[in-house]
Amino acid sequence: MEIKLSAPCLFGLESLVSDELKRLGAGDVRAENGRVLFSGGAELIARANINLACAERVQILFGEFEARSFEELFEGTKALPWEDFIPKDGAFPVKGHSLNSKLFSVPDCQAIVKKAVVERLKAKYKISWFEETGPKYQISFMLMKDKVSLYLDTSGAGLHKRGYRPVGNAAPLRETLAAAMVRLARYRGREQLADPFCGSGTIVIEAAFAAKNRAPGLNRRFEAESWPLIPKSVWEAEREAARAREFSGEYRIWGGDIDGKSIEIARSNAQRAGVSDIVKFDVADARQFKRETPGGLIVTNPPYGERIMEKREAEELYRAFGNTFRALEGWKLYLLTSHEDFESVFGKRADRKRKLYNGMIKCELFMYF
Repeated sequence: MEIKLSAPCLFGLESLVSDELKRLGAGDVRAENGRVLFSGGAELIARANINLACAERVQILFGEFEARSFEELFEGTKALPWEDFIPKDGAFPVKGHSLNSKLFSVPDCQAIVKKAVVERLKAKYKISWFEETGPKYQISFMLMKDKVSLYLDTSGAGLHKRGYRPVGNAAPLRETLAAAMVRLARYRGREQLADPFCGSGTIVIEAAFAAKNRAPGLNRRFEAESWPLIPKSVWEAEREAARAREFSGEYRIWGGDIDGKSIEIARSNAQRAGVSDIVKFDVADARQFKRETPGGLIVTNPPYGERIMEKREAEELYRAFGNTFRALEGWKLYLLTSHEDFESVFGKRADRKRKLYNGMIKCELFMYF
C-alpha cells in the first residue's frame, strides 16, 4: 500500500532531509517549509524512522483540506478513512497548532477533530464507546491560513532522541541539527574532525555516526512498532539492513571543552552511543586549540552569549578563537551561532553563510574554507 508521508524538520534542513529520503528509496519527494513530503509503503516507514539523521519525525499525511468553520473541520476530518489505521482498541489522542487561521482556538479544534474521528470509527466498527487501551495513534493537525493538515505520528518520541543522551549540560544542541552541520561540512570520515566547544559531545557523536554510516535510530523504539499494520519482521529486517551498511575503520574525531563535567558527560554519551572506541574527548581551552597534524574540519557550536554567558564574554571568546583559527594550517571551519555581528568580532568574513534554527533560536552557520 502506497502511503503519503511527511518528515517535519527544523527550518533550513529541508534539502538535507530530501536527499536522505531519496537515498532511502522514497518516492514523490517534495520539500516545503519545515517539512518534506514523500510516499512509500510500510517498509519505508520503518526505514525512514531508523535511518533519518536530520528529520524530527515521520508522519502519515492523512489528509488536507480547507476549513473556515468548525463544521468544515468536522466534516473534512470525518470523511477520512481513519479505520484503515486505527483499530477498535486503538488510543487516538489529538494535538495540534493553528496559525493565521479563522479557527484559532487549539482546544476547540482538538475537540472537533477528536469527535469527528470517533463518529467515523463508530460508524465503521458499529460500537458506541472506545476504551482506547490498545496501541497509540497520535493524531496531530496543523491549521495554516485556513488549510488543515492531519497527520498520524509513527515515531513517538522525536527522532532527535537517539537514546544516547539521557543527561546533558546547559543549552544542548539538538542531535538532528548537529547531524545536519556534519553533513553540511561534507564530512565522510576521511579527514580529522574536531569540536573545540563540544559540550556534551553531540557533534562529535553525530560525526562518528556519519563516519561509520550508523543509522541513528538503531538503539531506540518507535510508536508504529506496536501497530498491526507494520509487522515486527519489517522492523527487524530494516534494522538488520542498516547494520549491514555500516563501515568500520580508524577515524580521527576529537572533542574538547573547558568544562570537565561536560567532558565526563560527553564520554558517557559516546559510550552509550557505541562510538567511544573511535572518538576522543579532552578537557581543553578552545582559545589554545591545535592538533598534531595540520588540516581537517572544525564543526562547532560555541556558547551564544544570550543563554549561557554574558554577551561580552562570548565576544571575547569569539575574538580569541578567531585569532587561534587564523594561525591554523589547512583547517576548514563550520561554526553555528546566533550572534548577529559574529564576523566582525571573529575578525574574518565567512566564505559562506546558511540560516538555521537551533530550536526557536535563529542562527547562522558560518563557513570558512
